[in-house]
Amino acid sequence: MSLAQKLADERRARLAAERLLELKKRELYAANRKLGKHAAQLSNEIVETRAEFQTVVKENKKVRNELETAKERADKAEQRLWHSIATIRDGFAFFDAKGKMIAANPAYLAIFEGADHIKPGIGYQEIMEFAAHEGLFVLEDTSPDDWCNMMEQRWHDDEPEPVIVRLWNEEFLKLIDQRDQGEDRASLAMNITESVRKEAELQRARQEANAASQAKSAFLANMSHELRTPMNGVVGMASLLMDTALSEEQRLFASTIKNSGEALLSIINDVLDYSKLGAENVGLRTEPFDLERCIHEVMTLHQVSAREKGLELLVDYDLFLPTKFIGDIGRMRQILTHLVGNGIKFTHHGHVQVQVVGVITNDGSEAVIHVTVQDTGIGIPKEKLDHIFGEFNQVDTSQNREFEGTGLGLALTKQLVGLMAGEIWVDSVEREGTSFGFRLSMPIEEDCEQLPIPLPDSVQHVLVASDVEVNSDLLQKQLEQMGATVTICTDQTQVLLLAPHVDLILADHTPTGINARELGRELQKMEISTPILALTSDLKGFAGMEKDSLVKAILQKPGSRAELNLGIAKAASAGTSRKHTPTKRRMRVLSAEDNKTNRLVLEKLLKSLNIDLEFAHDGVEAVEKFKSYAPDLIFMDISMPRMDGTEATRKIREQEGSTNRRIPIVALTALANDGDEANILSHGLDMYLTKPLRKKEIFKVIAEAYTGETVDPFPDTDELPLQASG
Repeated sequence: MSLAQKLADERRARLAAERLLELKKRELYAANRKLGKHAAQLSNEIVETRAEFQTVVKENKKVRNELETAKERADKAEQRLWHSIATIRDGFAFFDAKGKMIAANPAYLAIFEGADHIKPGIGYQEIMEFAAHEGLFVLEDTSPDDWCNMMEQRWHDDEPEPVIVRLWNEEFLKLIDQRDQGEDRASLAMNITESVRKEAELQRARQEANAASQAKSAFLANMSHELRTPMNGVVGMASLLMDTALSEEQRLFASTIKNSGEALLSIINDVLDYSKLGAENVGLRTEPFDLERCIHEVMTLHQVSAREKGLELLVDYDLFLPTKFIGDIGRMRQILTHLVGNGIKFTHHGHVQVQVVGVITNDGSEAVIHVTVQDTGIGIPKEKLDHIFGEFNQVDTSQNREFEGTGLGLALTKQLVGLMAGEIWVDSVEREGTSFGFRLSMPIEEDCEQLPIPLPDSVQHVLVASDVEVNSDLLQKQLEQMGATVTICTDQTQVLLLAPHVDLILADHTPTGINARELGRELQKMEISTPILALTSDLKGFAGMEKDSLVKAILQKPGSRAELNLGIAKAASAGTSRKHTPTKRRMRVLSAEDNKTNRLVLEKLLKSLNIDLEFAHDGVEAVEKFKSYAPDLIFMDISMPRMDGTEATRKIREQEGSTNRRIPIVALTALANDGDEANILSHGLDMYLTKPLRKKEIFKVIAEAYTGETVDPFPDTDELPLQASG
């Protein structure tokens, strides 16, 4: 190898070595940089760790300080709690789940007179045994062992009942034990000595007050009884005196004595009954009685005073409720007398109604009855309702009050209802009426399977004739419950029209409304024999009527359902309305005419006909007489005061809409202009006649209106116009 070659190889080896050295230098530099970064990172982590350590140290120190503060506060709170517990008069102790005492206040330990072994660690049962056997607790008739067994059993209850014990020194403790959320128990021995002493004092005061009240009531009872004897003599002799021959002035004096004596006697009776209740000298008799009959007896007693004031007395007794119960009929009559009398006293017009409903128990031996006495009187102000049953309380307390009385009636009634284990209440609307109600439970004394009693087979359709709405509604309800079809009529003329189509007429006889006697006479004239059952509050006016009248039975109202059934059966047995065809009545013609001369002319024209002619003086009277007179033909004057003929016709047609019967109405007018006839007939009239009236035209109209259902209006064939038919 040449030198040049060797030099070249050496130079190449040196360059390669230099390049390798440069490479190693760069690697070393990179490693140093990486090592430096890592060292810096470690340094930062060390710094952060040192900072976190310092923070933890500070927090630990703070927590230690807070724990020490909390402990100090808890210790102070515990000290304060125990200090507070130590200062209270009542004993207080804690026990663990096994019944061992954890702690107790001095008042609790003092109960046991400082016994050294009564301290934390002793069992609850050991404490009770010590107190019972050492005589700390006065156990009366209970032995110490039995009492301790009772206390041990009580300790294991989840919610033991408090126990009251009497200490040897006449103090009283109320032991109250309660389990907390864990198994520990807190025991409280509450000193109730003062409360017991006050209760004993109140009891003695109550007994003394009751004794004084009974003595006062006994005195009132004796005095009231002594007063009743001479008052009965005054009233009785006044009544006898009125039966003798007296002048009008003497009769007035005797009547005043009698009425004043009866008023005073009523007050004395109230005081006597109230004093008996106050003296607890009232007992209850249990005997069978008829509740419905009792109610009607009370209503009969008040019938005269109600009739003098024009009041209706009504009884609505549930037909599905029995009437015979076991109870004290005297007390029941007394309650009803007060309530019904109170209703009549404060009612000037309308009615007083006794309603009885009830619920029978499943075995059918007892019923809960509700009795309501409702009136349409002056009512009671709302603010007075809470005091209405108070003693001597009255709604009107002014010196010049309208209604007299002692104010004892309702107070006595409430006590009587309470004595019978019932309750009483009142509802009222001022100026509309008042409703008193009471509820009682009473044993039943009859078979309830046969209620209600059905009507006789011959009575299917009954006509109730009454112008008193509340009475007709009540009768309708009762008769429909008994299985009848009922039609209500408030006008006597309507009764005459419907009488042939019913089996029985119940006529509610009133002085100013339906007149049963007159109704019977009218039906006899028409030869209609539908029987009448008259309902009246005055039986004297119907004496002997059943012998020769269609009034086949008379019932004093309000009547019981038994009396109503008997009356219906009696009237129905005498009725023959379905067996005979009634004789036809005369045709009724109504003429509306305000001119006296025209009325006279028409009356003279028709006097030869066999008809009934009635006049109305204007359109208003024509509409009214259409309802009461029920005509078969109407002659309507067109020009009349208050209401003209067209307006009257329109109103009549409106009323006919419910009857399905169209009465011929003939216009009579002095107007005769073209177009008048069409205008007049458009208002519902059937024919148009101009004045002056012509006999032939009038007779023709009557003949055309004759249907054969009435008596022939033309008894003389010469009077019948040639064009007439029927």
